[in-house]
Amino acid sequence: MAYHQVISPGTGGLPPRAHVVSDAPRLSLNGIWRFRWWPQAGAPEDFADPGFDDASWAELPVPSHWPLYGDGEWGRPIYTNVQFPIPIDPPFVPDENPTGDHRLVFDLPAEWPGGDAVLRFDGVESCGKVWLNGVELGITFGSRLPVEFAVGHLLRPTGNVVAVRVHQWSAATYVEDQDMWWLPGIFRDVTLIARPTAGLPDIHLTSSYAESSGLGTLVVDVPAGGARVTCAELGIDVAAGESVSRPVQPWTAETPRLYRVEVATATERAVLQVGFRTVSIVDGILRVNGRPILLRGVNRHEFDPDHGRVMTDEVMRADLLLMKRHNVNAVRTSHYPPHPRFLDLCDELGLWVVDECDLETHGFEETGWRRNPTDDPAWREALVDRAVRMVARDRNHPSIIMWSLGNEAGVGENLGHMATAIRELDPSRPLHYEGDRSCQYVDVYSRMYAHQDEVALIGQGAEAPLDDAELDARRRRMPFILCEYGHAMGNGPGGILEYQQLFERHDRLQGGFIWEWIDHGLRTRDAEGREIYGYGGDFGEEVHDGNFVCDGLLFPDRTPSPGLLEFKKVVEPIRITSGAAGTVRITNLYDFAELIDIRLRWSYQVQGIVLGAGELPCPAVAAGAHVDLPLPPAPKGAPAGEAYWTVRAVLAKDTPWAAAEHEIAWGQWQAVAWSPRPLNAVRRPASAQRVGPGRFANGRLTGIGGVAFESPRLDVWRAPTDNDEGFTGKLADEWRKHGLHRVRERLISSTVESDALVVRTRAAAAAGDFGLFATYRWTADEERLRLELAVEPDGEWPVVLPRLGIRFGLPGLIDGVTWYGGGPGEAYADVRQAARIGRFESTVDKMQTPYVMPQENGSRIDVRWAELVDFSGLGLRIEGDPVFQLTARRWTSEQLAAAKHAPDLVPGDRVWVNVDLAQHGIGSASCGPKTLPAYDLVAAPMSFAVTFSPLA
Repeated sequence: MAYHQVISPGTGGLPPRAHVVSDAPRLSLNGIWRFRWWPQAGAPEDFADPGFDDASWAELPVPSHWPLYGDGEWGRPIYTNVQFPIPIDPPFVPDENPTGDHRLVFDLPAEWPGGDAVLRFDGVESCGKVWLNGVELGITFGSRLPVEFAVGHLLRPTGNVVAVRVHQWSAATYVEDQDMWWLPGIFRDVTLIARPTAGLPDIHLTSSYAESSGLGTLVVDVPAGGARVTCAELGIDVAAGESVSRPVQPWTAETPRLYRVEVATATERAVLQVGFRTVSIVDGILRVNGRPILLRGVNRHEFDPDHGRVMTDEVMRADLLLMKRHNVNAVRTSHYPPHPRFLDLCDELGLWVVDECDLETHGFEETGWRRNPTDDPAWREALVDRAVRMVARDRNHPSIIMWSLGNEAGVGENLGHMATAIRELDPSRPLHYEGDRSCQYVDVYSRMYAHQDEVALIGQGAEAPLDDAELDARRRRMPFILCEYGHAMGNGPGGILEYQQLFERHDRLQGGFIWEWIDHGLRTRDAEGREIYGYGGDFGEEVHDGNFVCDGLLFPDRTPSPGLLEFKKVVEPIRITSGAAGTVRITNLYDFAELIDIRLRWSYQVQGIVLGAGELPCPAVAAGAHVDLPLPPAPKGAPAGEAYWTVRAVLAKDTPWAAAEHEIAWGQWQAVAWSPRPLNAVRRPASAQRVGPGRFANGRLTGIGGVAFESPRLDVWRAPTDNDEGFTGKLADEWRKHGLHRVRERLISSTVESDALVVRTRAAAAAGDFGLFATYRWTADEERLRLELAVEPDGEWPVVLPRLGIRFGLPGLIDGVTWYGGGPGEAYADVRQAARIGRFESTVDKMQTPYVMPQENGSRIDVRWAELVDFSGLGLRIEGDPVFQLTARRWTSEQLAAAKHAPDLVPGDRVWVNVDLAQHGIGSASCGPKTLPAYDLVAAPMSFAVTFSPLA
């Protein structure tokens, strides 16, 4: 059998060890390698010969994924979520197996010592065969795990040749089906490392903390003798293996205190950044240093739009800085161990980490889990090897508080063997695995995408029981974590506020991880040469899962989406609310940190204009406590009108993750209520064609003052979001089935009454006997035109409405938008926590949110008034009674729905404006619960009013 189809942990590799950078000489072999591509496996291995002539080969950077190079000649990216892109026939793979031969010639530095050395590969996908100077070193499996080969005896001063053959498909493919791009290659670092005699073959440290005594206990084990452990700051100088305790400041994600510890022999020295902390589960609660923690987490795939899973320090640090700045405190490394430097940065900056094994067999679900490796004894050694390599590499990191056996791999005894191996290596951390609802082998109860109602039951310990009473009782004693929730695909996710409220209400519920951190859109060009972010199907895949790969809180270029801003607000660790009369309540929701080095900035605004601002003293509020602080009096002489207090918590000084004045949290509440401006003396319509400044034809408004209109019509359609289309709800299919994307409006009557033009219509779709009766009541004074719109369902409505309001067209020269209401970004019924009331300015183009798959976006909520103008100031003012939702774009909802990528949206000669009473909520049904009932837009009698006036 071909080696790449053998179920194996690999051959020739050295025992796994910690990823430690010491002063031993090392040579990075990253750079430009020679490369040759084959469409199938089984080509001659002649290239491993040191004398082989590779002058005709192409060049390829390492680390890299070869399908992202070669202009399509070396295969293309493939995206699937669950289904395998090859026949399910483990451990066999097709003969059509893209294969890349990599070759590098290198010299040793002049100062390179003789003796032992290892050649380390930190990531090869999915199987590699390695030679050095013509000698086969071994075979690698475990794409996201390191392997080292002993090579000291093979090295020569010059002309060393390392050759690597990498296969896209191998037996390992069946356990690496992780909802991401299939991208083969040597995608992590390649390093040659000298191994001194009597050096540091491995380092294993334990660094616990006892909250009761304030003592940290350090033990550093080194397999070879003669090593000493020193820490000048703590006055430690002991032999390796000795236990020593000292008073320390503990490590937490909020206070990531690290100590510099040196481990040295006579021939090698390493510096470790050590954090003291203890993880435990006591009374069914996950605790760190004796205290419960609440995870405000994200799932993070490694991804870059140009380089796939090739990570740099700059990209990894950028991710973590963005997380910290958006109140994220935890990362699940979905679904494999990350680049080792990522964990160093988590230690440094402070995040809780769930480190996940390189295991997922999700595609076997398509065949009823038949032949699933998790339950096949033939796979036991290979899967246990993956668990051992993860723990051996990463266990020195204080940021890691849980090990995860993998993801969506069904159930089976191999999980138990993996769990046993992990506990033998590291009994200090609990184990996680979501795929087995019985929690037979793990220490925490984990679910993904459970509905808020079910989560509430779990929080109360009232969830549905397991059939096995003993396992059921054991599971009920476990803390609960949503390892995935709030599927951040496109517009959304909605409903995360309700999850957070449950987490804070029930001790057992200890938070969760939003799916996921970043959209995996690959930068490419379409058939017309336009730059796009490609998703499944854009590369000619036989099977694919479309844009399901774009489901992150960041756009591919790492711009935060509205979903990330919403999450930041929902999980903010400082809650600012109105207290008793004249006070503001500051609640510290951190688990450990006091509120120190925080400034409180207050402002008082009337009609969106700030009339007063200042700073409040912020006392050192303990974690979990609150304080009420007096506010200053409202500014004297403030004009009449709606007024708001806003209080912001900002950093008082620079931190390693954000500069001074970075906003952590904010609160806002109304001081004076909003009062819409009534018309002046109402004028009787001059005719059915003229009502105040409004011009009409056949009951339709055609213009106001000097502004021409594409007539306002009742609108119920929105371009479906990914959550509307989602595979747990498919609401958009229902909308289309019932024709809501092609509703037509029929004029029933248009009459001039005492002071109004009253127009009655019925809106409905072909093939349906239900619709909406609408009554437009137009009144006016000399300068303004008021619309009172009343809607009444006709017949039996079988589905909720996407939206309800009016849509009209303005001249295409309209560009500037100013509004008073919710902002600055988009918001919807169940995605609105990040919207604060104020006065905002934008442009029509900047009001669009560039989701990778175009869809409904850009709505501003609670708008009191808005002005849309062209370059000369000509335009329209819209005032709500009381408020409305505003959307303005240069294409219709129908054009937006038809687009597949951003360049498909071509501006026309109109700006299309939606003035809505409401829109249906967003939910998370792309992979999770549908919209909660409170946010359903049910067809029912409804009414609202707006007033239009021309701007010159």
